[in-house]
Amino acid sequence: MSILTQYFNTKHNTAPFSQIKIEDYFPAFQEGIALAKAEIDAIVNNPEAPTFENTILAMEYSGDILDRLSSIFFNLNSAETNDEMQKIAQEVSPLLAEFGNDITLNAELFSKIKTVYDQKDSLNLNPEQTTLLDKKYKSFSRNGANLAEDKKDRLREIDKELSKLSLQFGENVLAETNAFELHLTNESDLAGLPEGTIEAARLLAKEKEKEGWIFTLDYPSYVPFLTYADNRELRKKMAIAFGAKGFQNNEFNNEENVLKIAKLRHERANLLGYKTHAHFVLEERMAQSPDKVFTFLNDLLAKAKPAAQKEFAELTAFAKELDGIEQLEKWDSAYYSEKLKQQLFNLDDEKLKPYFQLEKALEGAFTVANKLFGLTFTEVFDIDKYHEEVTTYEVRDTENNLVSIFYADFFPRKGKRNGAWMTSFKSQYVKDGVNERPHVSNVCNFTKPTETKPSLLTFNEVTTLFHEFGHGLHGMLANTTYPSLSGTSVFWDFVELPSQIMENWCYEPEALALFANHYETGEIIPIEYVEKIKESASFQEGLATLRQLSFGLLDMAWHGQDPTGITDLKAFETAQFANTQLYPDVKENAMSTAFSHIFQGGYSSGYYSYKWAEVLDADAFEYFQENGIFNAEVAKKFKDNVLSKGGTEHPMTLYKRFRGQEPKPEALLKRAGLL
Repeated sequence: MSILTQYFNTKHNTAPFSQIKIEDYFPAFQEGIALAKAEIDAIVNNPEAPTFENTILAMEYSGDILDRLSSIFFNLNSAETNDEMQKIAQEVSPLLAEFGNDITLNAELFSKIKTVYDQKDSLNLNPEQTTLLDKKYKSFSRNGANLAEDKKDRLREIDKELSKLSLQFGENVLAETNAFELHLTNESDLAGLPEGTIEAARLLAKEKEKEGWIFTLDYPSYVPFLTYADNRELRKKMAIAFGAKGFQNNEFNNEENVLKIAKLRHERANLLGYKTHAHFVLEERMAQSPDKVFTFLNDLLAKAKPAAQKEFAELTAFAKELDGIEQLEKWDSAYYSEKLKQQLFNLDDEKLKPYFQLEKALEGAFTVANKLFGLTFTEVFDIDKYHEEVTTYEVRDTENNLVSIFYADFFPRKGKRNGAWMTSFKSQYVKDGVNERPHVSNVCNFTKPTETKPSLLTFNEVTTLFHEFGHGLHGMLANTTYPSLSGTSVFWDFVELPSQIMENWCYEPEALALFANHYETGEIIPIEYVEKIKESASFQEGLATLRQLSFGLLDMAWHGQDPTGITDLKAFETAQFANTQLYPDVKENAMSTAFSHIFQGGYSSGYYSYKWAEVLDADAFEYFQENGIFNAEVAKKFKDNVLSKGGTEHPMTLYKRFRGQEPKPEALLKRAGLL
């Protein structure tokens, strides 16, 4: 037996990262699949009549070894990968897709589930059991259990192909990100850049044994460069490289992959009796249908577009007045926005950064969680980790019970994909009377400490930290019986509520006072900065909203209609952006070829959910504001009805139980200054 396919004899049953060798993975997956298959066979071959216990519950707890192994492997393939891991991922993904299909297309198993499902009204199930039964039945019916044999075979082929394509898509994006570097040796090219950014670039050059400074397409390098570099030609070079990921004439081109993914998803939806991929996906979302999503996005667009056009005109006039720029280009956007913001609010990231030392900001998130939900976070040093930069915490409640293990992994490195995310290494569930507690991880890409400075965050990074921590709390505070309904296992357009609501505390003086201290003097952030942060929060909100909506509409365009006629990716995209476009198009760039959220992550037909969840979070936070942002009663209602309930009931039911009413978009429009 592999170390990866048995109970980990470690503290809190945490993953024994240091004992895992790369060559352990593939045989462990083979063994894990075999074990899971045996558990499914036992359910199918059980001679007794199918019941909730011997069929639905037996299935729910089957394959737990394989699930645990998969979460470890695929989490590391995102956070700490290398060529060998990627090769294993390519080999393992089709095996897992096939095994998944072996289950959902198993006619005898489905017949047992259907037998239980057909008696559900007479089984006296509680809401959580009812949801589990519905979910198990739908996981079959929505994945082809009712199909004829030849169609089942085609479904298997599609799923295998899709799992390979999305992996290839992601590897191409990562390869393109890693392949580009802007190597500067002339100091005058650094004009305008913050000292910390320059220092990080010098450090990177030194690591690569080169003179001068190296800038990359990783966010902590790319974003400050586009925001502050005075050299317009170099900004253009960086921006075009960033936008050309997967859209160049080389082996990492993703155009074919995108077209294949969209067409296969459509064919799959048709096979299952759905009009489009979006119809299939949205059936299991709060939004429920493509029409409702289009209406939602276009309503917001109607309110945001006039504001965006006005803001764009202001920015254009400002750039012309400042530097005689006749036509604003995409690589001017962050640069002049930052300059205008400084002029209006006299507030730049560099002024704020000294108040946001990473360790203090994280402590701040912990303190907010303590005041709201009674949690304490204690760093521990006897839990194994997969990289020396990871820090580990025990999370406990007011009675000192273990709530969760928390892993924090905050700096960019070669084997880590861009962006920020929350994930888990072990789910929460209750089995044999034991409440198994979750192991949750936050992964981000913040600027590393240098020889002279700790890691200092931009305000945007502070909100990112709180955002991912909100997802983390959703995982940590999970308190459900079944693993598949636990934590963040909720409808996709509900999953961003716990994360986005946490960002609100970053704007509140009462919360900032807990952690925003100058890293050298210890001085608390001046109140006028806090007021300006709040004021500037809705700065260019029209443009920001337009940008988000353009991504959501592009996603729906790929998935909410028949894509079989699309041959030219760039032409298709250009048409979709026509209604939201303000900047001139850049012919060398495409969005879709690196749109990892929808072609590699799980956001296909779901990108709208960021805005959808903003409506929820603005409405929910208004409830806190009305009663005090650390109000114990409101916090308890949020914890009991949202954070701990996972996907045990319909999200609107949970939301109304917390809030007493359905969410209204007015709170969002008011907060964004769009009313």
